[in-house]
Amino acid sequence: MSLTFHWFLPTSGDSRHVVGGGHGAPATASAADRPPSVPYLTQIARAAEHLGFTGALTPTGAWCEDAWLTTAMISQHTERLKFLVAFRPGFLSPAFAAQMASTYQRQSGGRLLLNVVTGGESKEQRAYGDFLDKDARYARTGEFLGIVRALWRGETVDHVGAHLSVEGAALTRLPEPVPDVYFGGSSPAALDVAARHADVYLTWGEPPAQVAEKIARVRALAAEQGRSPRFGIRLHTITRDTSEAAWAEARRLLDGFDPQTVAAVQKGLGSSESEGQKRMLALHGGGRDGLEIHPGLWAGIGLVRGGAGTALVGSHAEVAGLIKEYRDVGIEEFVLSGYPHLEEAYWFGEGVLPLLAREGLFVPAGRQAVGRDSGGYALSTAG
Repeated sequence: MSLTFHWFLPTSGDSRHVVGGGHGAPATASAADRPPSVPYLTQIARAAEHLGFTGALTPTGAWCEDAWLTTAMISQHTERLKFLVAFRPGFLSPAFAAQMASTYQRQSGGRLLLNVVTGGESKEQRAYGDFLDKDARYARTGEFLGIVRALWRGETVDHVGAHLSVEGAALTRLPEPVPDVYFGGSSPAALDVAARHADVYLTWGEPPAQVAEKIARVRALAAEQGRSPRFGIRLHTITRDTSEAAWAEARRLLDGFDPQTVAAVQKGLGSSESEGQKRMLALHGGGRDGLEIHPGLWAGIGLVRGGAGTALVGSHAEVAGLIKEYRDVGIEEFVLSGYPHLEEAYWFGEGVLPLLAREGLFVPAGRQAVGRDSGGYALSTAG
């Protein structure tokens, strides 16, 4: 089975240090030395495209640039890379979102993937005019995705629900292809929506055993609906030619974390409503000791950043080995990032991906498996 790898577009800015922000965290944890301009983000996207990544995640929130607009611009400067656009269904009508996705597919050549983010923090949701509580937001997301999928099937939709209503909704032009829906969340309400609607269930980077437990729960719930979603994981990565060099880089990042900033971020994240964020915090407890929570899995990023807070750290072979551990528990897709995102894309793409390719676990996106070069990649290209 060939694994799928995506990179990340840092639309809150980039740096050789960890840039703050992320789910539920203040956006001032660390200054961004590289503004998230279209030219710079295009550099990262082109690097990811060149290295064989399938797509690139673009986040959503008050702490970053808008994902729809930014990726639409970058898509005009790239050829193949797909864009995993994060968006919040409470901010758009389902018919309008379905139309936007259809337009995006035509104008980009079918390069849209959708990361549906229900919104884990009521305070931030209220700033956007959304006053539903968490469980109600997930219920609305379920209604939203039901309507959107019906529209993508070419149906005319009449729906009167607890949170959403449409009458005579239809698309004049259907998306081709229909974009895959990526969805995450750890609460019971989130898992129910994932089981019913997700093509790919995403989890943040917990240790493999915990990920296996979560996959089992979602897989069982989905089976009750007659569905079989794929599973993906969101992680950072610090990979180098030697293990010593990788861990030295992790220590450099940790040394750059101001104690007052760590305390402020942890206090803010400690009040998060997100079950996934609570699970992230439990991995490190806010301290600087014991951050290697599984061999090669480092929780230091989560000291100053919300959301995905763990990194794969080690030599290229060690990181490839940990990826195989996640593969063995059911993960098929990896959404990765690193600081800075341009350089780390090359460290991972030139160091780890060829090792996986030689074992038949990775075929670069856009290339056919009809022969191998010295790096283990397929020789001919497609598309």
